[in-house]
Amino acid sequence: MGKFNLAEHIQKAQSAQVRDIEVITTEILDAKRAGGEAILTIGRGLIEAKALLSHGEWLPWLEERVEFSERSARNFMRLARDWTNRQALADLGATKALQLLALPESEREAFLGETHEVNGKEKTVIDMTSRELEAAIKERDEALKAAAQAQADQKAADEARAKMAEDMRLANERIAELNDQVDWYSADSIKAQDAVTQLEKELAELKSRPVDVAVQADPAAVEAARKEAEAAMQSKLDEVKAAQKEAQERALEANNAAARTQRELKQAQAELDALRAKMAQAEKKAALTSSEDLVLFRAMFDQVQELANKMGGVLLKVRPKDPEKAQGLANALLALADQIREVAQA
Repeated sequence: MGKFNLAEHIQKAQSAQVRDIEVITTEILDAKRAGGEAILTIGRGLIEAKALLSHGEWLPWLEERVEFSERSARNFMRLARDWTNRQALADLGATKALQLLALPESEREAFLGETHEVNGKEKTVIDMTSRELEAAIKERDEALKAAAQAQADQKAADEARAKMAEDMRLANERIAELNDQVDWYSADSIKAQDAVTQLEKELAELKSRPVDVAVQADPAAVEAARKEAEAAMQSKLDEVKAAQKEAQERALEANNAAARTQRELKQAQAELDALRAKMAQAEKKAALTSSEDLVLFRAMFDQVQELANKMGGVLLKVRPKDPEKAQGLANALLALADQIREVAQA
């Protein structure tokens, strides 16, 4: 780290005929004494000085000439780059102005112009302490996060509901299709059974039919013709029986598939009912988190409820050891409850 050389910089400035480091240094020191709006002057001066100084001279100059730490210098330069409202910056001071840089620029002015509840009182940002401002920003971030989460939950629930409805529609269509198949294969099986019955009847008649007298002169030919006719009839009967069996198997398969789909549909309906219950809960939560004030109220309510439970636990521990002191604690809790009741009824 090099040592700051004042003579060298004066010579450079005179030869270049630009604002030299001495001019900038003087402005920064004057601004430090002035405060207020001079914060921007300090920041701009630091930016200008850092660009002017050579490598290794920045930190020595900060420490020896303007008495700033590197961190403080970075903060002042950041304020000069990011703040445009000079009067607000003067009213806030550097510390709170830096805290407000945590907010998006598009929201900073609105946050600055609003009042915020601090320990039961309405305060502007200018009236807050740095710690109160930090808490207010944190509460604002938590409220926005909760609102965003509620919206995300609502969106996810809507998408899940739409998908479930589509799945149920497809399941109903599949059930209808399978039922049609059951009816068709059942009807086909009945037709095949009727055909089997008819063919068996015809075959029995063929076997029992007497030989025509006109052709009895050639018994071998008659017997061959009978066997050929019986074989053809039996072949046709076997084909019809096979078709009947296939139709019965397909009908059974379609019926089983329809039963499975019915079970799946029933399960889907149960899931949809559960989803609707979850959505109702999410809608209530979304309604509660629809505004920053309601989110803040919910957060504080949860905190107060938790503290009340803890205080009740302490009271239970103290009561058997020191009844008199326990009564004092109980009276304090009752007084707090009365105060909350008054606020609620106001």
